[in-house]
Amino acid sequence: MEKIKGFERYQRQVILKGFGESGQLKLQQAKVLVVGAGGLGCPALQYLAAAGVGTIGIVDGDEVSASNLHRQVLYGVKDIGKPKVEVATAAIQSLNPDGKVNAHHIRINQHNCLDIINGYDIVVDCTDNFATRYMLNDACVLKGIPLVHGSVSRFEGQVSVFNVKLKNGKYSGHYRDLFPTPPMAGEVPDCSEAGVLGVLPGIIGTMQASETIKWITGIGDLLMDKLMTYDALHNRFMELRYEHSESTAKFHPVHETEFMDTDYEQACGTGNDGFMISGVDFETLKRREVVQVIDVRESNEVPTLDEYNHVRIPLGKLKSLLFTIKPSTMVFFCQSGIRSLTAARIASEHFGKKVKVFSLKDGINHFISSPKTIEF
Repeated sequence: MEKIKGFERYQRQVILKGFGESGQLKLQQAKVLVVGAGGLGCPALQYLAAAGVGTIGIVDGDEVSASNLHRQVLYGVKDIGKPKVEVATAAIQSLNPDGKVNAHHIRINQHNCLDIINGYDIVVDCTDNFATRYMLNDACVLKGIPLVHGSVSRFEGQVSVFNVKLKNGKYSGHYRDLFPTPPMAGEVPDCSEAGVLGVLPGIIGTMQASETIKWITGIGDLLMDKLMTYDALHNRFMELRYEHSESTAKFHPVHETEFMDTDYEQACGTGNDGFMISGVDFETLKRREVVQVIDVRESNEVPTLDEYNHVRIPLGKLKSLLFTIKPSTMVFFCQSGIRSLTAARIASEHFGKKVKVFSLKDGINHFISSPKTIEF
């Protein structure tokens, strides 16, 4: 029989009634994929590694930035600019050298997703955008792999466990049973747009780790067909029950070829359609021609940029005020580039091909942290 590596490390959970050595061996043999090494992924990775998960995969294509540090506690100032998977891998291997870590420094998409999740027992969704959430859900449905969902915004977080195979051979509910189709672009802001209390991802990410451990070891009651919502401001939990419905099958790909042909960015309204412009390209553009810069954030959003030559028209008012805008080359910006992309589409439909329209890539958050200042 396989022995537990580093038994003393896990002694306090091995003595738990109903857990025992068998539970620890299940963790040691488990293969868990964590997609996203950000606010949710950091605590999830720490506690999964500490608990003794034998193989952990990490998928993230980003580098550490200063704006991450208030909530992504695996990283420090010295790590800014380094790949998150590189720093996270070193941290959890230091925490528990007995486990194996597979680091994937790559942006997961419909073309590589199925290959990446293949061979893992369970996937933990620690991403921060709808396109990836829907893609991971559909991939796990196709592959029959359970998915632990987590999301945060402002002061509220959610956790659920999707696509668990039941004793009768059927599967529990999944993301599309809750939300069959994605919201309109800009309808639901992400953390970079809405903000998030730094401690909140720690709470939700740890709950994701807990649900993952429960599924692997078979202890307790999973958040299966249940969505747990946590309100940090009032320290309240709410539980919403849902059921799997065969009617949602029409919303997700039915085979792998269809999955790989699905453009999730476009389906979620975040495909760039050729509108995105980088800060460097924007600087070049404004040197060549007169550019009208429009901020589509709400009036109370910070940072304020009163010193720059631009106008502020909140996205919700843009359609009704387009007639007041003089047709010329336009660059829209917002907090992270999501609403400005929607604004660019709206303006393009209104003015047609006679006007060049752009959205500042990654928004003002990236702009103000850029080492090179771009004057409007």
